[in-house]
Amino acid sequence: MAQVLEFKLPDLGEGLTEAEIVRWLVQVGDVVAVDQPVVEVETAKAMVEVPCPYGGVVTARYGEEGTELPVGSPLLTVAVGAPASEVSASGAPASGVPASGARASGTPASGGEDEGSGNVLVGYGTQAPPARRGRLRPPGAGAAPGRRSPGSSDGGPGSGRHGSAAGAGTGSAGNRRAGLPDADLAVAAAPTAPTALAGPGTAPRRPVRDDEPVVDGTGADAGRRVDGPVPVISPLVRRLARENGLDLRELVGSGPDGLITRADVEHAARAVASDPTAVRPPQAAAPAPAQSPTATHARGTRIPLKGVRGAVADKLSRSRREIPDATCWVDADATELMHARVRMNEAGGPKISLLALLARICTAALARFPELNSTVDMDAREVVRLDAVHLGFAAQTERGLVVPVVKDAHTRDAESLSAEFARLTEAARTGTLTPAELTGGTFTLNNYGVFGVDGSTPIINHPEAAMLGVGRIVPKPWVHEGELAVRQVVQLSLTFDHRVCDGGTAGGFLRYVADCVEQPAVLLRTL
Repeated sequence: MAQVLEFKLPDLGEGLTEAEIVRWLVQVGDVVAVDQPVVEVETAKAMVEVPCPYGGVVTARYGEEGTELPVGSPLLTVAVGAPASEVSASGAPASGVPASGARASGTPASGGEDEGSGNVLVGYGTQAPPARRGRLRPPGAGAAPGRRSPGSSDGGPGSGRHGSAAGAGTGSAGNRRAGLPDADLAVAAAPTAPTALAGPGTAPRRPVRDDEPVVDGTGADAGRRVDGPVPVISPLVRRLARENGLDLRELVGSGPDGLITRADVEHAARAVASDPTAVRPPQAAAPAPAQSPTATHARGTRIPLKGVRGAVADKLSRSRREIPDATCWVDADATELMHARVRMNEAGGPKISLLALLARICTAALARFPELNSTVDMDAREVVRLDAVHLGFAAQTERGLVVPVVKDAHTRDAESLSAEFARLTEAARTGTLTPAELTGGTFTLNNYGVFGVDGSTPIINHPEAAMLGVGRIVPKPWVHEGELAVRQVVQLSLTFDHRVCDGGTAGGFLRYVADCVEQPAVLLRTL
């Protein structure tokens, strides 16, 4: 006996809402094990291999490589409990749906205990399944006394309540799956018929949940608009509704949990063609906004703002809108710091990077000026000074600008910082950074000297309060000990949120950093 389960793109954490398919790791017909990675996706944060919580035979894949999918949309379907030979070409199991006691996994049900799949993505696995919520009851299921069946209405059969075309094999409430998260389970059944209109002037209605009240479509609440987000996933459905002048809030879909599908919109559009008052919103449609001259006449290549580029654009725009930043800078003689690094590396052991020495100087400066290791909570109108220093550093990769974060940088020495910088830099270049390694920073060190420039006024990495910029270190004429000499000079800049401190604090921080660069022995006072 086989059961086809639909695996949806899970919540990958950190508020991510979509991901792009980079590479499929399985083909239709392959046998997969529980927690086996099935697809590699790219989010706005990192490249992630997504494991499947079901074991069985892959019957279908949704989306080609390069397709961008929102969280919660189907990734693939897996036939659980049957060998590949029993799975039909259509993706449905060769035999019927198992009884309600069947386990939805590729392992025998003799374990006696509910076990999580062991994966760590948000939304499934790692624990026993939660208690089920109310599900859509198929037509014909027995309704409890005093409670109306979802497939009926006050007007009896033919009142326009959706649900009369449920496929065979869905069964009654007794056939509900046991022990699977509601968000991840979809039963393989016959395609649901498009939403039907009861007659002119009546908007399509959605199936009724067991746990929600039923509203008579002929009463005072008829035609009431649905509050909350519109249950639409596909941008194509939205565009189709827009082109036909349909208000999606007036439609209720035939998909799972009332999801509005393309068939629903096309059906409603045909109804509007025959009776324009059937589904149109009551108010007149707003005139289309006038196109700007750039949109009308300009020619060129349009590059979508998505993935890392889109995430960077959103964050930088938010930073500019919310943070009143200011910048100060100073030139410093880095000759002694460069000599100190050479002597450290000559002593043997792991090599110490220049970035690690600058990071160590940063953490010492933040200990003296903690105002700059903070964030602003405008809702509470408070400045939150943070105890730990999680140091971000800007890294340019083929995928764009990313900011990996060294956690607890204030507890690390130069050797530990060098090793962590090297590890995170390599992960950034290969695109294997995890979302946790790209978030949670409290202060950013930006070494733009690698681009061969002296200075910059960078945009603060929201919601942090400051960023230290380091330009290139080049030989320049410099007055040293009363005489003109050629020294290794670097420009340092500090961009800070003026809400957390005034210029005196920012200037004191930057001056301390410059003193440590010019005289590394100053650090010995705080080691």
